[in-house]
Amino acid sequence: MHIGFIGLGHLGKAIATRLLDCHHALTVWNRTPSKAQGLKAEVAQTPAAVADSGIIFLCMFDSTAVQTVLTGKDGLLSGNIAGKIIVDLSTNHFKNVASFHEVCAKAGCTYLETPVLGSVVPASQGALTVLVSGDEAGYEKVKPVLADIGKNIFYLKKTGLATKMKLINNLALGSFMATLAEALALAEDCGIAREEVLDILAAGGGSSLVLNAKRNKLLVEDFSTHFSSALIYKDLHCLQDLAYEQKKTLFTGSVVKELFARTFELGFAHEDFSAIYKVFRRD
Repeated sequence: MHIGFIGLGHLGKAIATRLLDCHHALTVWNRTPSKAQGLKAEVAQTPAAVADSGIIFLCMFDSTAVQTVLTGKDGLLSGNIAGKIIVDLSTNHFKNVASFHEVCAKAGCTYLETPVLGSVVPASQGALTVLVSGDEAGYEKVKPVLADIGKNIFYLKKTGLATKMKLINNLALGSFMATLAEALALAEDCGIAREEVLDILAAGGGSSLVLNAKRNKLLVEDFSTHFSSALIYKDLHCLQDLAYEQKKTLFTGSVVKELFARTFELGFAHEDFSAIYKVFRRD
């Protein structure tokens, strides 16, 4: 199948590579064209040029970037978009996705909010968890392609639910990561070797997908970016807005958001979010 793909950051490029490995043909666009290097794909000059594909994936940093790609100069919706399906993998603000559904419907295409759970490694293995909200007929059409990138697919039909669930998932994700990092730093301060701490946590209360995914990064302090602190901070900010709208107190999420805010102050917000370990470590 011929697929359009916009957004070649760390996660986007991993997903695009996976789609190529599954024998799909890709036309890609990224604001920085050099990000397409290494992909055996046609490189479009504008987002509008990607609209010739029947299915177009978006994988952007935030809702502002999605809005620009959709409706900005030479935006996707100015192209040959009628009848096409836009699969937005971005983690958006829950208020923005309603307008994305609306503006795409007016342009004659289908918009599916399709945030994913997982990062670069599961993306490269086709093992992401995919959440989908939007038109059911559109979902059924793209489901076989989603199965190429996702091990688990959950269809939450009502507009906004997939995005809200992604934010709620990241409450658990960010909280687990911060707790593991603090536990490691405290145990090391007590004189226990890092590798032993990680082994004990994995056999005990720290056993989790998060520790499995980030164990080696913590062990060797390789904080090359798979999913950045800047991204989890953005998501937790959106989560606070969700809690405000629901009139619910957000205890853990608010504290964890401020811990990730420290990564900006300390200068490593764009490293992997496991680098929050450095917030707790005593040098």
